[in-house]
Amino acid sequence: MRVPLWLKIGWTVCVIAWVPCYWKQYGLQNFLFFCDLGNLFIMFALWLESSLLFSWQAVSLLLFQTLYVIDLAGAVLGGRHLIGGTEYMFDPGIALPIRLLSLFHIVTPPLLLWAIRRLGYERRGWLFQTLTAWVVVPVNYFWRPQFDVNWARGPFFREQHAMPGLLYLLGYLVVVPLTVYFPTHLLLQWWAKRLDG
Repeated sequence: MRVPLWLKIGWTVCVIAWVPCYWKQYGLQNFLFFCDLGNLFIMFALWLESSLLFSWQAVSLLLFQTLYVIDLAGAVLGGRHLIGGTEYMFDPGIALPIRLLSLFHIVTPPLLLWAIRRLGYERRGWLFQTLTAWVVVPVNYFWRPQFDVNWARGPFFREQHAMPGLLYLLGYLVVVPLTVYFPTHLLLQWWAKRLDG
């Protein structure tokens, strides 16, 4: 067993508590956020001890979850959001237990890096994440578009009007894999080789 049993059980228990609370608070579509999908994928990755699943999620989540942590730390320590995206964590209109459940964003980056260090990096991860985006983001674009899940209609949860919506969607499906997933893949591949060396 390369992943401790306590970690497998702990993450699973947290997911079991998190799913119904988030479903009640935000609805089913919220689980199409890549960070929320990641929670479920990571649960399976822990039990299967799958380097592919961990690599897939690392390519998807490391950059954005790290930016989330930076923004939250800036708000807590400096009183200002450096990037944006964590304002809801300070919204008294959202129950405190729901906000506390969102702290999984802080745990995800070190967990993914630890798992890759432990299990190795699977270079197909970025391709799987690209395919995931090609399925999930168009669903987000057409289903309840007012929520702009994963920025399917515009950055920072604001629908963009600089270009036709479908052109923006097509651009997203090309640009994000090339500018986020692939560079993250290269970085993780390099890091994994250094660990092996």
